[in-house]
Amino acid sequence: MEGEEVAQRIAWGIADIAKSTGLSVAFLRNEVRRKALPIKRFGRRVLVLDDDLKRYLSEGQPKAEA
Repeated sequence: MEGEEVAQRIAWGIADIAKSTGLSVAFLRNEVRRKALPIKRFGRRVLVLDDDLKRYLSEGQPKAEA
């Protein structure tokens, strides 16, 4: 496959994120609901921009204080 360029993905559907990360769709929807994972809506379609997904995954969730 020499010389071929792979197009970088610019947005992800919730099911695509779940499949790629192992996180459940329900968990991701909850993260969207609590505004931890930013989305863009296009009609009924919900997309997460690649940059927002990378930022979300790099930050993780804050630890609960004991």
